[in-house]
Amino acid sequence: MHTLYVLRHAKSSWSDPALPDEDRPLAPRGRRAAKSVAKHLVREGIAPELVLCSPARRTRETLELLRPALATATVVAVEDELYGASAGALVTRLRAIPEAVASVLLIGHNPALQDLILALALPGSERDRLAEKFPTAALATLTFGAATWEQLADRGGLLAAYVVPRELA
Repeated sequence: MHTLYVLRHAKSSWSDPALPDEDRPLAPRGRRAAKSVAKHLVREGIAPELVLCSPARRTRETLELLRPALATATVVAVEDELYGASAGALVTRLRAIPEAVASVLLIGHNPALQDLILALALPGSERDRLAEKFPTAALATLTFGAATWEQLADRGGLLAAYVVPRELA
């Protein structure tokens, strides 16, 4: 079984409108939310083997606040192609993951992350809830039974969990 954790970066700051989008830092609220997600990872025993992260400042800062919750053996890759990637491009990247990797945490941006989850998840109440909104620092867990990473397909995964920051307080 393969597990994909999809995390939208925590809330970013808009205090400096002159900053390019990729350089926006986390807002104080975002830092608190990312720390709550880190505690959730520990509490739930979520230990991805691989983390794929967009190079945007807010995604990297989210990752840094999660690091204490990650296993020391976790491989982290910050990949330029993930910034601005479409859901289709994300699927292509996920299909290239080595088969030996059982669990991946993808940290990135909307609307691509929400579109990715909606494309991969089987119908259900959690999918319906996620379709309404995938806010900053939201975490979705998709499980894929017998499918390999290379075989990821539309509606091929079970949305096993979906949490938003206000549920983690």
